[in-house]
Amino acid sequence: MFRWILGVALGGLLASTAHAFDPFRVEAIEVQGLQRISAGSVLDDLPVEEGDELDGGLAAAAVRELFATGYFHDVRLERDRDTLVIQVSERPSIASLSIEGNEDIRSEDLEKNLEMIGLVEGRIFDRSVLDRMEQELRRQYYANGKYGVAIDTTVEPLARNRVAVNIDIREGDVARIQGLNITGNRAYEEADLLDDFQLGPRGPLQFFSGNDRYSQQRLTGDLESLRSHYLDRGYVDFSITSSQVSLTPDLEEVYIDVNVEEGEQFTVSQTRLVGRFPVPREELEDLVAIEPGEVFSRSRVTRTSERITERLAEEGFAFANVNPEPSFDRENREVGVTFRVEPGKRVYVRRIEITGNTKTKDRVIRREIRQMERALLLPSRVDLSRRRLNRLGFFEQVNIETQRVSGTDDQVDLKVSVTERPSGSLSAGVGYSESQGALVNASVSQRNFLGTGTHNSLTVNNSEVSTVYDASYTNPYYTKNGVSRSFNGFYRSTDAGEAYIASYITDSYGGGVSYGFPQGETSSFRLGLDYQETNLKSTSNSPDEIFEFLDEYGGRYGNVLLTTGWNYDSRNQGVFPTDGARLRTSLKTALPGSKLEYFKASLRPEYWVPLFEESTLALDMEVNYGDGYGGTEDLPIFENYYGGGTGSVRGFRSNSLGPRATGEGIDRSIGGAFEANATLEYLFPPGGSESLRLGLFVDAGNVWEDVDAFAPEDFRASYGAGVVWLTPMGVLKLSYAKPLAHESGDELDAIQFNIGTPY
Repeated sequence: MFRWILGVALGGLLASTAHAFDPFRVEAIEVQGLQRISAGSVLDDLPVEEGDELDGGLAAAAVRELFATGYFHDVRLERDRDTLVIQVSERPSIASLSIEGNEDIRSEDLEKNLEMIGLVEGRIFDRSVLDRMEQELRRQYYANGKYGVAIDTTVEPLARNRVAVNIDIREGDVARIQGLNITGNRAYEEADLLDDFQLGPRGPLQFFSGNDRYSQQRLTGDLESLRSHYLDRGYVDFSITSSQVSLTPDLEEVYIDVNVEEGEQFTVSQTRLVGRFPVPREELEDLVAIEPGEVFSRSRVTRTSERITERLAEEGFAFANVNPEPSFDRENREVGVTFRVEPGKRVYVRRIEITGNTKTKDRVIRREIRQMERALLLPSRVDLSRRRLNRLGFFEQVNIETQRVSGTDDQVDLKVSVTERPSGSLSAGVGYSESQGALVNASVSQRNFLGTGTHNSLTVNNSEVSTVYDASYTNPYYTKNGVSRSFNGFYRSTDAGEAYIASYITDSYGGGVSYGFPQGETSSFRLGLDYQETNLKSTSNSPDEIFEFLDEYGGRYGNVLLTTGWNYDSRNQGVFPTDGARLRTSLKTALPGSKLEYFKASLRPEYWVPLFEESTLALDMEVNYGDGYGGTEDLPIFENYYGGGTGSVRGFRSNSLGPRATGEGIDRSIGGAFEANATLEYLFPPGGSESLRLGLFVDAGNVWEDVDAFAPEDFRASYGAGVVWLTPMGVLKLSYAKPLAHESGDELDAIQFNIGTPY
């Protein structure tokens, strides 16, 4: 009835504006009342042209078309002899748009949404659009639990048919949950069921918890968790009959009541596989995660389907369907589950398309891709390709998607899209290291030189402890099968006393070449040969150990060093990994005939385990050991290991752990030949940041004179919080630590940081 009345009213309106004259032939058209809209724009939308016979139907259509443009709030047609006169009144334009009072919803997001619906400066103002905006804004605040939100909009007329739109938001407080009750449950206590809920009243010790902030989305998720709780425990007829949300009159307190019907618990009577099996049936049956006699579980049924699907995908059946079909025997409370296996056709990759690489050459990307063109599509190879590309460090983001080839059911194209990060740098700056003091550095570095994937660098670092000049070149694909080759040369001058350890000075220079040989997809063997010339000098504050070493071996040493190592790397990305492992081993040996004959061995395993909400648990362990052989009795003193500080045991002064030097008035570390460290750290990106990580850690470690002197009771340990931030000046590392295990006389340093040093 309402639509009929509206139609009659609209018809009357059009008649009043379009039927005020008898039909006539239009010889000319004149538009009156325009301010901003051009006459040409009006005539383009007008279904009447000069020479047309204008009658009531065509006139009504003309009025409708002009109203439909949204430019006008009044349109009238008049006749002046044989001229059609169109009288219009334009809607005002938006001269300014202001938003105040919003905190939960960012102004940038609001402005973007307003622009999408046409509420933006310079556009035609439409009151109905403003009303829709208010309704949608209220809906968003209600979803966030702010039921007391007040939105006031004012439209202020301005000169030249313009308006200023002001949106004033008073968000109010979030409605807090004061009560959450479940009724109808018999099999499980209410407290056990509520453990799976994110929402709930705030507990006495939950000072910073947001669980009592009501949100419709979170309640929906909690109800699904409740449903999963029962369906995973055999209650196949479970249902939520109602969920009621009640608000107090002040709109600030929420009470939630959930009513459920549990039904009866079912067990599994049988499981069977039917369909077509491109792999042995027995192999697929071993993947079934639920057995007859067990309590029925929806999640285990789903896991079975996923396992079989993944297994078939590794045989090239990328679009296989494994559909579980339950059959219920409610009399005996049993469920029989049939998994219908439909592998479909094997799927092949027609071509691989790469986009987004404005600098990196296609071949640099393709050589990391392990999924080949014209080969079976294998998810494991696609995932490996993604990991290898991420580990390069050239890209901020790597996406690999499959797209079916039109007209076929057994071919796909692989779409590889990358977002490049700057791969080269020309920098000069200053920094500070807690262990080295002020740093002055300059470097020219290209990790992806001209897009070829080679790494070239020239670095100059100057600090209170050392001056370093270093140049290097690495070609990761010196041969087509992935053998890498590196050259390097360096000069280093070190004043050890400035690093709070036993005082001595070394000047060294050298260079060498090394090769890396891939051993499968995630491991490689490294072999290098270097020559190093070192000059050791004492100072007036040097301990007895330095003078004894100089007396026995002199002060200048030319050594030929052979370096071997084996590395394993399965990290999902090169910077801030969140999953995978890395194992680095090395053995550096001064070859027989060198002035000093010694070796240094290192073992460093690292693990990253993804947790919830992008957080990661990281475990980093390191063991280092060195010794002399042949004519050299011990590890050369300037090659000793030192402990404490960033990269070791935080909370203890850098380089302060381990054996102490001997000599009158000298109380500094002399280092040792054996070092062991371990760190367990919980890391997370605040706000999803790509360049910042916060962490809680426990460190343990120490340095011993020799492996024979190792004693577990000597371990020092600390706990604390840390920050790692990739800044334009370099990496900033900041930590605050307190000792867990220490001895009197240990030098403690709670706050430690450095900036401008490599990550």
